[in-house]
Amino acid sequence: MEAAPANRPRKPRRRWRWHVPPALVHGGESLEGVQVLDEMPEPLGLLLWETYRDVVLWSSVQPEERDGLFAAEAYETRLRAIAEAAADEPLEQALRAVAAILKDPAGVPEADVMAACRTATDWAEGKALLSAAVTLATAAALASPTNAAAAHRVGMIARANGENARAETWFRRAVGLGRQAKDWASYAEAFLGLGNLYKQRGNYPAARRFHIRALRAARRHAMREIQARALHDLFCIAMQTSPPGDAEELARLAFRAYGSRHPRLPALAHDVAYFWMGQGRFAPALEVFRAVLPHIQDARERVLVAANAGRAAGGSGNRPGFDEAWQSVWAAEPEWERTPLAPQALLELANGASSLRDWPRAERAAETARDLAQRRGLGQVLIESEAVLDAARRKRGVDAAPVAAEESADPELAADLVRSLSAAARR
Repeated sequence: MEAAPANRPRKPRRRWRWHVPPALVHGGESLEGVQVLDEMPEPLGLLLWETYRDVVLWSSVQPEERDGLFAAEAYETRLRAIAEAAADEPLEQALRAVAAILKDPAGVPEADVMAACRTATDWAEGKALLSAAVTLATAAALASPTNAAAAHRVGMIARANGENARAETWFRRAVGLGRQAKDWASYAEAFLGLGNLYKQRGNYPAARRFHIRALRAARRHAMREIQARALHDLFCIAMQTSPPGDAEELARLAFRAYGSRHPRLPALAHDVAYFWMGQGRFAPALEVFRAVLPHIQDARERVLVAANAGRAAGGSGNRPGFDEAWQSVWAAEPEWERTPLAPQALLELANGASSLRDWPRAERAAETARDLAQRRGLGQVLIESEAVLDAARRKRGVDAAPVAAEESADPELAADLVRSLSAAARR
């Protein structure tokens, strides 16, 4: 067989174009964006919906073909509607900026429309109007269809609003756009979003793969903040899926990446303490929970942290510590109906009381947790609280005794967390 010539020209290397998938622009509503009308009364709800529809139409047409897209009187009509709606000043300015496309559809830059829609999104999110926020964030992303950060924002708000299918499509789109534009921050953030979405679904193997991709991108492009969050999330997955030593190593790596002054350190410390508590390592968990408490400003979140401290105190046989936590949690009783974390907090408190063989308080906390969980449809909390309640009525504990000293938590990590949190609380 004749050999190929040594000087045969090489084929030109094919340039790979990263695929950018389309995303869902609405959920199951019958009319695109109409969920804004369900969440907000007229005239403001109608005004936001009309603004969204205008941006959708404007963005669907090529810039050179936008002349004459809207009726001649549309701009003045919209300005009157904005004045009548009496919106907050930031929102009013944003709506006026978007309304400029009605007057000069071919002359308004896409970046200006996106920025105005983003301001409106911030306003809605700040008011906890998540349906309006996701609709306005979608308008921002449509106005600038190559912007990865805008696509990621839609995914984040959609996930917070429970629209997981929509969230996933926007996260995947942000991955493609970020890769295409070399926007590595949005690229890595989108992988974190996908990972947390799959973790929420209980698909830990897929969640781990996405977080590892975020971690690799963060390391490759020296993004320490995202690297720390990826390690934190990998630790949370390892808590459920890996040997305790592997999970603890990820916790140490996350702590080093955050550093001793990072605002997310209390969240990591809480997760580490909860992990130790689940392993029966109650004493170091209690120490860390107590160090976390001064950093929790939201009263609704403090209820859960205090209850976790109560469970750790009970598990370690610290009755005064448990009594203190019990009083703190029950002092918040008037707010329980408006506190999403109250059923879980009461369940933790019931477990702590069971460890102390304080059956009356274990029964009281478990029964209250069960009733709250039943009203809110929290199936897992309902099942667990009924098990604790049954155990208390049978006069037998449900928490294992504290483990032997050789199985105790990493003393260096515990000391580092407490020292860092205490120093931050004094600043």
